[in-house]
Amino acid sequence: MTLRDVWDRATTYAGFRPSGGEMFIEGALVKYISLLWSEKGLIEFVAINIPLLRSWFDCSRKSLRGDRLEPRVVMSTAQTELVKLEDIEINLLLEGLYRAHGFDFRDYSHASIKRRILALIRAEKLNTVSAFQDKVLHDAACLERFLLGLSVHATEMFRDPSFYMTFRKRVVPLLRTYPTVQIWIAGCSTGEEVYSLAILLQEERLYHKCRIYATDISQAVLRRARDGIFPLAAMRDYTVNYHRAGGLHEFSDYYTAHYDSVIFSSALRNNVVFSEHNLATDGSFNEFQVILCRNVMIYFNRDLQARVHNLLYGSLSMFGVFGLGNKETLKFTPRANSYEHLNATDKLFRKVT
Repeated sequence: MTLRDVWDRATTYAGFRPSGGEMFIEGALVKYISLLWSEKGLIEFVAINIPLLRSWFDCSRKSLRGDRLEPRVVMSTAQTELVKLEDIEINLLLEGLYRAHGFDFRDYSHASIKRRILALIRAEKLNTVSAFQDKVLHDAACLERFLLGLSVHATEMFRDPSFYMTFRKRVVPLLRTYPTVQIWIAGCSTGEEVYSLAILLQEERLYHKCRIYATDISQAVLRRARDGIFPLAAMRDYTVNYHRAGGLHEFSDYYTAHYDSVIFSSALRNNVVFSEHNLATDGSFNEFQVILCRNVMIYFNRDLQARVHNLLYGSLSMFGVFGLGNKETLKFTPRANSYEHLNATDKLFRKVT
């Protein structure tokens, strides 16, 4: 039986309520305590190992229409204990990773990192966090996949086009006053932001005096960023973003298509240094006129956010420019009063104290 079978039966048969049992769902044995259906769909599912079904319930909610009821997932006592055990295992995994390899994810948002770890466990076809821990600590290839899975964030070229438009209008004039410009893109992921900024600086005739340091925790991610190869299918959306961001030429001028991929011009990488850096454990390595750390700290807990804000503040020159993601804020951070807004909507700030 698949998850779709469960849903189909839930919408076909009314009032069927087994008192308990087992069923195979997507190849895994699910032990359930009660299952309540009505003519309006699945109402209640009480199971021992409900985490297996969590993603399906999220999906099924989105598919509900009209007066159908949303399924209510009730956690049993046994399920609550299982979740507690799972959290203990995750903490042990993160502690072991830090002690064995120096990668510190202990202060990342627990909900976010747990969701990613459980997805990685499914991808590795393992059943428990402890089994995954054993593989991560002893298998170098698995460790690399783990770091890649935790490091890749949703990104695209010229993401939030108004941010880049504001950068052109408000930041570029400031950068013209410097003989050289040092830029740090912290948490560069697969490089979309790096190439976006390089294109912008090239069009504004500033690229020749800029050095961009693009850092991330994962070597696998950095290799992808360094290669500058992206899916051809993404270029349509990227082109729209580019023009909305004030692009001056044809976006296709900057890349060459090859089958289902494109490779960006090597000239865009001439002044870029791709390097491994862990915001959670590593210190400052230069003084910068611009630091962009966009949509990275949303994955950290408050303590780590505070430490990283202090790190970035200490790395930024006086009157330097700091950029955050559009869902991030300086409020309630230790450096909330250290910047002035260049544009509050687009989260560009200037260091003033």
